[in-house]
Amino acid sequence: MTSDDPVRRGGREAQRRRTRKAIVEAAVRLSAGGATPSIDEIAAAADVSRRTVYAYFPSLDHLLIDATAGALNEPPVEEAFADPAIADDPAARVDALIRTLLKYSPQSLPLGRRLIRLTVDQPVDESQDPPAPRRGPRRVEWLEQACEPLRETLAPESYERLISALTIVVGWEAQIALRDVRGLGPQAEEEAITWAARALVEAAIREHEAGGRP
Repeated sequence: MTSDDPVRRGGREAQRRRTRKAIVEAAVRLSAGGATPSIDEIAAAADVSRRTVYAYFPSLDHLLIDATAGALNEPPVEEAFADPAIADDPAARVDALIRTLLKYSPQSLPLGRRLIRLTVDQPVDESQDPPAPRRGPRRVEWLEQACEPLRETLAPESYERLISALTIVVGWEAQIALRDVRGLGPQAEEEAITWAARALVEAAIREHEAGGRP
């Protein structure tokens, strides 16, 4: 089994996600009282080294913004996914994710703009295989939850391509483009993002049904 083996790569990526999640959750817990925790306090609470924290977050500000955004969005997103009426409908689940994120965008988008500024010029650590993303996996995990009904239906390559495509149209970057470049208001913004996301989901389903490329 080589270092490029998909199973081994997937295992490393899953471990990185767990470590990052533990760090963020520790930051959320320590920040709950209103005080700003130090990197050393967060590392101890997450049971990792200070060096490990800095491997995922180049600065305390980066970590605290990420933690605040997660604490704001995660409970309502999980509640939206728990709706039994959309349990088997991936397009409806993606719609619900978008509506929920946009509902909280007045609070979360300013955090997103700050986080993008902190990460856009962050150098990639090419010593990691595969290189770690510059931002956390929260958006990808939510999109995977939304598209869970398609996981066993689509070929693995098609499913991963769908998640990657949805990552482009669901999130802070899409909102910033629609607001700053297109000048859209909240309603038009939601309509555009929802339409684009639904088009991608439906295209993946049609491709599968037509026996197209995986």
